Amino acid sequence: MKIIICKDYADASQQAAAIVIKALIVNPKLKLGLATGSSPLGIYKNLIDAYKKNIISFKDVKTFNLDEYVGISRSHPESYYSFMYENLFKDVDINDDNINIPNNDLSRVDDLAEEYDNKLLGNQRDIQLLGIGSNGHIGFNEPGTSLSNETFIVELDEQTREDNSRFFSSIEEVPKFAITMGIKNIMYAKKIILIASGIKKAEVINKTVNGEISNKVPATILQLHPNCTIIIDEDAASKLELDKKVDYTYSALSSKR
Repeated sequence: MKIIICKDYADASQQAAAIVIKALIVNPKLKLGLATGSSPLGIYKNLIDAYKKNIISFKDVKTFNLDEYVGISRSHPESYYSFMYENLFKDVDINDDNINIPNNDLSRVDDLAEEYDNKLLGNQRDIQLLGIGSNGHIGFNEPGTSLSNETFIVELDEQTREDNSRFFSSIEEVPKFAITMGIKNIMYAKKIILIASGIKKAEVINKTVNGEISNKVPATILQLHPNCTIIIDEDAASKLELDKKVDYTYSALSSKR
C-alpha cells in the first residue's frame, strides 16, 4: 500500500488525476472503474481539463461504475447515472456504448446483480477509483458485508444515508437500497486509487491503513491489494500512524514534506 499525503483536496485531486492521465496516454483503451460522491469530483475536473487540452481521449475507454441507487430513476438528478454524465461524460469524447453503470430497474431487481457481475468478470479494470465512507465503506459495501461478496443489492447503513443526505432535500429522500460491486469485484482491479480529504475522514483512513482487516471496516481489505495507492490531504492524514510497513510520500505542495 502506498500513501501520498497532499497539501489539500485540490492537490490530492491533481495527484490522482495525474496517475490516470499517464495511464491513458500509455493505454488509450483503458478500462476504468469510476466512483461517485464528492471525493472524485476534483479528479474528473482534471481529466476534463486534460481532454480539452488534447492530452487524453476517452473514445476507446471503457468505464465501470462502482454502484447505483435502487429506487430512483436514472433521470433523477441524484442518481449516479446523472452524476457521471453531469460531472464527466458530457464533457469528454466517450462512446456511450462503453459506459457501464449498474442498472437500477426495480422491475428486474432479481437479475441486476448477476447481470452487472458478468460484465465485470469479462472486463478486469486497469484502474479502480474509490472514495471512502466515514464508516469505512467502499462502493456501498457497508460494515458487516462479506469481504468475498460480488455484485449485490445492499440495504444502506443509516450512517451512509445520513452522510449522503446532503445531496438530497432530506434524509427521507435518500434511497434505502443500492446495487454495488462487491469487495471481490473491487479487489480484482489491477490498480486501486482511493482519494479522501477532510478531518472527518481522518479516523477511518488510519483504521484502513493500520487497523485489523475486518468487515467491520470494509476498506481494511485494501491492505491486501498488491497495487493500492491512497491519496489524502493533510487533514485526512492527521490521525495516520505511519510506519516502515507503509510506503508513504508527501506531494511537492505539502507543508509537511
